[in-house]
Parts: sequence; structure tokens; C-alpha cells
Amino acid sequence: MTTVSEGQVTSMSPEEIITLAHENHDRVSISFSGAEDVILIDMACNVVDDVQVFTLDTGRLNPETYRFIDKVREHYGVDIEILSPDGEALSRLVTDKGLFSFYKDGHEECCGIRKIAPLRDYLQTVDAWITGQRQDQSPTRADVPQQQPDTAFGTDAHAVTKYNPLANWSSTQVWDYIRENDVPYNELHDRGFQSIGCEPCTRPIGPNMHERAGRWWWEEATQRECGLHIINVKEA
Repeated sequence: MTTVSEGQVTSMSPEEIITLAHENHDRVSISFSGAEDVILIDMACNVVDDVQVFTLDTGRLNPETYRFIDKVREHYGVDIEILSPDGEALSRLVTDKGLFSFYKDGHEECCGIRKIAPLRDYLQTVDAWITGQRQDQSPTRADVPQQQPDTAFGTDAHAVTKYNPLANWSSTQVWDYIRENDVPYNELHDRGFQSIGCEPCTRPIGPNMHERAGRWWWEEATQRECGLHIINVKEA
């Protein structure tokens, strides 16, 4: 395994980080949901032979997002593993609390069932995962490094490393890359949506608003992490 210091990793390009991840680990998978993630798939297809991708189907995504998943699959010719929540746990939640309990109780319980549980199970089958997190996306991501041990999902028995190749990128860099390389993107971006999650928890934003202002807008900004990246809140 190649050993690098945090300073060295920070100075590497996204393509170099993706290559590093695949050189250091036998089983690496890219987490796919948004515009940044498709850039990672685009880059990975150029620098590694075996590109593994997964996405979380919460059951509450916009129709446009489901079409986007298939569009990316066809565009790059990659298999995208679809992760779904446990049916019994989900049934108990909606039976006990209804379909929109998160507006009153906060999003953690719903995200825990729809996202965190299936992700936790999946990450036990890989050694590392690659995400599209950027430092300028939200207060909880301001210190995100390009490489980190994932203490939220890794265990003593099974360590997991997390790579964030675009940590130092800006939104402008993301969209410049998308346009210059003909990268597919979710059509909701053309309707004012910047950061796209589940339909009930995502709304378009206005001019000069922060790009993640449309996510869980009823909650305090410094705590708005769905749990996939809860390590950001815990470490902060």
C-alpha cells in the first residue's frame, strides 16, 4: 500500500486520488448521487479498469433522479449497484409516524433507515469508497480532506477508507468540467436545484443562496448531514 501524508494527498489531483484509492485497496466503490459523483465516474473510467459504482434508492427520490441514474449507467457503460432500505424497518417507521415525520422529528431517523443502514451493510463489502464531497458545500464539510479513515462506518474488524477527490474544488470548477467534458447531469439542476436529495427534503434555491440551502431547510445549518457523512459533524 502506498503511504502518503495528509499534505501530500491535498496536493494531488482528483485523478491521482482516484488512482491512489484503487492502488491501495482491492475493493473500491464510487458513491453516486449528484453532479460531483458523475465527474468521479467520468474520471475513473479514464484512469482505472474496473469502475464500481453504487447508489442509494431511498424510495423518495424525484422521478428525474431515477432517470438520471439510468442515463449515467448507459452513458458510461457501468453497472450501478442499487441499495434499498430494509422493508420491515421502513414499514414500521411510516406506520408509526407517517410519511413525513422528519419535518417534526428531524431527518436522522428516516435517513437512518433509508440511507445509513443499507450503506453500512454495503461498506462492509468494500475496503474504500469515493465520494464527491467538497469543502465549500456546507459548514459541516469545511475541513473535509481528500483522504480519511472512515470512523463512522469502519470497525476494528473491517477498516474503511474514504476518499474525497474533489474536496478542494469549487462549484464553478464542477460545472466547468461538466460542460467541457459533456458529462450528464440531473435535469433538476436546470430548474434551480443545486444539491439534490429526496423529494420531500429538497427544494430549489434562489440567487446568492448557498447551494445546500435547499436541503433540510427547516433544520440548523451546521447539523445538516444525512448520516452518510456524519463523521464531519462528529469530528467538528
